[in-house]
Amino acid sequence: MDRLLEGYRRFRAHGWPERRQRFEQLADGGQRPQALLIGCVDSRVDPAMILDAGPGELLVLRNVANLVPPYAPDEFHHATSAALEFAVRVLRVRNIVVMGHGMCGGIAALMNGAPPVATDFLVPWINIAAKARDRVLACDDGGDPQLACEHAAVALSIENLRGYPWVAERLIDGSLALYGAHFDIRHGILNLMGADGVFREA
Repeated sequence: MDRLLEGYRRFRAHGWPERRQRFEQLADGGQRPQALLIGCVDSRVDPAMILDAGPGELLVLRNVANLVPPYAPDEFHHATSAALEFAVRVLRVRNIVVMGHGMCGGIAALMNGAPPVATDFLVPWINIAAKARDRVLACDDGGDPQLACEHAAVALSIENLRGYPWVAERLIDGSLALYGAHFDIRHGILNLMGADGVFREA
């Protein structure tokens, strides 16, 4: 905690004075981010840093393995779907980016089994992407199965997004666009998913 508080003090001394006007504008006028980024909780992957986004520019939703569950409204807790609904229906974001990353622990657990101490919530959650894993295992092309599954999970999340009726409506009228991405931690490269499902450097 001491390290974090030191960071806060640096922010108050340097970051806050430099960005005070921007924070005051956001406090008075509210937020109007143009994009929702759905990313992983992995501490090595900071979407705002990777995209050089300032306060108020990017709405970030992070969960294990950057997954979007299928549309399933019921009385249970749905944090990801709730944030998605807020972004699309309330804030009216114009873009949604699902960003996976290299060496994803959630995808590794999906491929190889979750740690035995993390089965209460982790296993049901990552099984959202079981279809992506099965597609990769059924099509062994000699490549890296971990990377292939990271890509396939992004594609599956995009597919699931299209199943939300209020996302589909805005895709049809052209007021919303979906993007798949993957960040290579080791080399600092962002790849975007093309219409053909292939990831290429941005």
